[in-house]
Amino acid sequence: QLQLVESGGGLVQPGGSLRLSCSASGFTLGYYDIGWFRQAPGKEREGVSCVSSSGGSTNYADSVKGRFTTSRDNAKNTVYLRMNSLKPEDTAVYYCVITRCGSWAPLGSWGQGTQVTVSS
Repeated sequence: QLQLVESGGGLVQPGGSLRLSCSASGFTLGYYDIGWFRQAPGKEREGVSCVSSSGGSTNYADSVKGRFTTSRDNAKNTVYLRMNSLKPEDTAVYYCVITRCGSWAPLGSWGQGTQVTVSS
């Protein structure tokens, strides 16, 4: 299974920022589209963003457009999610996974995720 590892979560005040990282060991991330998903307590997992294998194309959920930016550094085998202007409703466990960006279809295994909590 091609599994990714998320990091960078934490507690942040409303309006604050965080940068999440997604890394892989044993395989090259640069071959794949990578999606970020999140799951809040009591809610279904939802797609947040997706970046194509080259980094040339990105998709975002309407709820995060203009606030979140996904990027990748294939030389470092890492994908990032920069989150600005965070809101309490962004509180969730965030996951990265190999994804088909055109359909938001996750194709890989889910990792442990990283907790993001937005609270004053």
